[in-house]
Amino acid sequence: MEEHTNHVREESRETLSSKIDTDDEEDEEEEEEEEELYDDAQSETSYKDDPPKPDQEDDTINESMQIMRLSRKKALLHFRCRVEDAILGNYLLGKSDKNHLARHDHDNYSKAGKEPLRDISLWSVPLLPSAGHEGTDIILLKFLKASGFKVSEAFHMLQNTLRWRKENKVEQILDEKFPSDLEKLLYINSTDMEGRPLCYHAYGVLKDMDSCRRMFGSKEKCEEFFRWTVHFMEKSVKKNLSFKPGGVDSMVHIMDLKNLQKSSMKELRYVLKSNFILLQDNYPELIHKHVMINVPFWYYTFHVLILRFIHQSNKNKFIFARPSRVTKTLLKFVAPEDLPVQYGGLKRENDSDFSQTDKVSEAIVRKNSIGKIQIPVHEAGVTVAWDLTVVGWDSVSYKEEFIPDDECSYKILIRMMKRSDESMRNSFYISEPGKIMISIDNRTYKKKRVLYRTKTRPTMYIFFKS
Repeated sequence: MEEHTNHVREESRETLSSKIDTDDEEDEEEEEEEEELYDDAQSETSYKDDPPKPDQEDDTINESMQIMRLSRKKALLHFRCRVEDAILGNYLLGKSDKNHLARHDHDNYSKAGKEPLRDISLWSVPLLPSAGHEGTDIILLKFLKASGFKVSEAFHMLQNTLRWRKENKVEQILDEKFPSDLEKLLYINSTDMEGRPLCYHAYGVLKDMDSCRRMFGSKEKCEEFFRWTVHFMEKSVKKNLSFKPGGVDSMVHIMDLKNLQKSSMKELRYVLKSNFILLQDNYPELIHKHVMINVPFWYYTFHVLILRFIHQSNKNKFIFARPSRVTKTLLKFVAPEDLPVQYGGLKRENDSDFSQTDKVSEAIVRKNSIGKIQIPVHEAGVTVAWDLTVVGWDSVSYKEEFIPDDECSYKILIRMMKRSDESMRNSFYISEPGKIMISIDNRTYKKKRVLYRTKTRPTMYIFFKS
């Protein structure tokens, strides 16, 4: 059966190549402008004399990169020494903690024969550099990077984080219980192409003012949400991140603002601002990107006000996508088989038809044309299933039909529709050899990207005893 499936896929790809033009030149002509509010700044160098030759320019770039690497290594070495001294000198948490450490803490350390703070750790990683743990430098580098490799700022950030964790009893937060409705706002679903966990913030469920007031209408409710956020982050770090060389040590946050009304922002403004500050101050460089999707126009003005409280190193992490560009934006980070169907991907919960190992093929439908995907089936008695999504369903019509090899047989129209906001899935029982023909009519002046996968399986019969 596997050989048959592979044969079907090979023939499908050969047929597809003759039906759909994948011209790369058109890719450049029709590329849409990115809707990212913040782009990485590009440095420009002016030359009073003649510009350097390519070889000289490459040497200059390589030399500057080596200097940068050397300066960062020196910063890490300096930071390691400072943290080592602070731990051994018992002032990492500040002089107040050193002078007013509880008496029973001193007694406990004395009984154990250890100095206070020597065993201090962050996310289960010892912070004492001389302990030789493989994750210590990874943690310290996160604080250095968040502070622009300024050792003093990194050290104070580490101190503040450790004090904040102690004051808020973060180490015991995983044992606390929270309302179940908070889990609808924040959850993890799959990973990106680099293996980073995808954390979804479903703020769109707060679609009206009453919903926001029920969730954030009081100071106690807001504090409960912030504590739930810390609980979620601690649980995610423990379960999904690995502070080892080559390990996944950051995550991607996807904030869905679908159906969010401007009238709800009075309650939500404080929550969003405080949440961003909480994450950047106490979980530095653990968030790889903040991807904001289904962003309404009015939100951009609101976000500019939040930027006053965001560190410069974090401003370039924000990516914005209007509703029409959600799928295209997310597919830059997430494989289609890992992207949920509600965002234009192929991932479904408790999927019994397809798995993440099933290969996803890609096709391009040119502007103002019809693309056809053929799935040949040479034997009867099997069932063919297919999963398909179009990146940007607007102004696209879709048709599925079965065409028998026997010219005397009739074509069978399986399904026909104008557009869909989610991926399409269907199956068809093959009673005679033929092919499944999927037609995608693109009436726009922009090419469309099609992602699909197919599977052929034997038909299961169910017999009922009378």
